[in-house]
Amino acid sequence: MAARIDHGVVSGTFSLDGETFDVDNNVWVVGDDAECLVIDAPHDVDAILEVVGDRTVTAIVLTHAHDDHCRVAPALRESTGAPIWLHPDDRPLWELTHTDATWDHDLVDGTELTVGGTTLRAIHTPGHAPGATCLVADELGCVFTGDTLFQGGPGATGRSYSDADVIRASIAERLFTLPGETVVHTGHGDDTTIAAESAGQG
Repeated sequence: MAARIDHGVVSGTFSLDGETFDVDNNVWVVGDDAECLVIDAPHDVDAILEVVGDRTVTAIVLTHAHDDHCRVAPALRESTGAPIWLHPDDRPLWELTHTDATWDHDLVDGTELTVGGTTLRAIHTPGHAPGATCLVADELGCVFTGDTLFQGGPGATGRSYSDADVIRASIAERLFTLPGETVVHTGHGDDTTIAAESAGQG
């Protein structure tokens, strides 16, 4: 039974630095018919579970800790029993949203998570957030970039805990070294490819 990628879009808000915006977030679920992991936990547990279906959730993997990516992670953990993974450098952002809960495992550079017979490899790509992390699925020919890389360029860096020079370096050194045909599954909006985005940065 081959691993596959399922996708949903969940609507809610993003708040930071005293401002709030309406946003649509992608939810990515990777696994087979029996088990899966969930990438990011925005807005609505029930909507995420609709994508999961009746499968066992083995992990809740957060690309970063902006509230629109982690807000319902503790509630999703309570519902599924799955542990939360987050890069420890995002603790300051996590604590803006969650004061009485923490994550279970540190998602550090090189962490490998296997589900449904496929492996996702974590690469630390700071800039949008200090602990921003992308997940490379070599066997599936894709990378889940959260808010680090979008169709059209880097993620935003105009708010607290972000840095434009750092995100550009992360993308150049960690993402543009992936094969050009690698599909980029983003935190918001449409897919792209590494080749398309590296050409756009040229």
